[in-house]
Amino acid sequence: MSSRRKFLAQSAIGTLGIAFGNYACANKPGQEPMGSSEPVPTVLSTWNNQAANEAAWAVAGKGGRALDAVEQGVRTVEADPEDMSVGYGGRPDRDGHVTLDACIMDETGNCGSVCFLEHIKHPISVARLVMEKTPHVILAGEGALQFALENGFQKEDLLTEKARQEWEEWKKTSEYKPVINIESHDTIGMLALDQQGNMAGACTTSGLAYKIRGRVGDSPIIGAGMYVDNEVGGAVATGLGEAVLKSLGTFLIVELMRQGMSPQQACEEAIRRIISKQEGHKDFQVGFLALNKKGEAGAYSIQPGFSYALYQRDENKVQEAASAL
Repeated sequence: MSSRRKFLAQSAIGTLGIAFGNYACANKPGQEPMGSSEPVPTVLSTWNNQAANEAAWAVAGKGGRALDAVEQGVRTVEADPEDMSVGYGGRPDRDGHVTLDACIMDETGNCGSVCFLEHIKHPISVARLVMEKTPHVILAGEGALQFALENGFQKEDLLTEKARQEWEEWKKTSEYKPVINIESHDTIGMLALDQQGNMAGACTTSGLAYKIRGRVGDSPIIGAGMYVDNEVGGAVATGLGEAVLKSLGTFLIVELMRQGMSPQQACEEAIRRIISKQEGHKDFQVGFLALNKKGEAGAYSIQPGFSYALYQRDENKVQEAASAL
């Protein structure tokens, strides 16, 4: 009897091991084959941000630090007046003020963030200085602006004529509602894995168009808009910030990867939790990206239409994520 029990126990353990291995290592686009031990330099960003990927790859793909890569990558979007949801040219709040949010996180777990920041074109670089030069994680509003000016940043008018005209048109009805996949982009979130096998992340946005003055979304909140753990991997979010804040989705994704899920499976589970717990999910968009230490990528969203840019092995491609609906 004891031999039979031992045989059954060993068989069950073997079966579980095979099932778990298949679950954790299911092949998905952007994933490395099993057995890869060398770091695979990778840049991953939300939406169609190939130009941002190029700037980041110029650092991470040539031996530079992942932290420098993500900062340089998202700065290209912050400076682009044609991208009306990030930095210069971003859509204002309902009172006509452009307010910016950003966060950054390095391979050691250090992080910095700014929110409700006005007049500074590159909030991601201010966030990095908060991380590197202060004992704090988040600076907000006038205090964040004062800190930026004290550290050499220039005060600028970030409201472009195009954004001002759109705001004037919006004021005729003053109707607020989230628009799914507006212009196929909003926040830019970026993850980079460098040649040393270290990871960093960044997230920057001008926030929800015509928001109530003072509103802050998920983008500058560590564990909501972006999270990195250098032992495991990282994740970034885009879409309706309130929905991401309620789920702390990027922290959840990294912890799911720690428990053995692939980046794709972790993104899918994070979206499932939003759908199961938040009413009205059919009327808004949330998308997640994840990257693990092997260079395996995952992407998933509530609604169709969420795209992402993946730069790996000298190839910079835009792909559309799978979706729940």
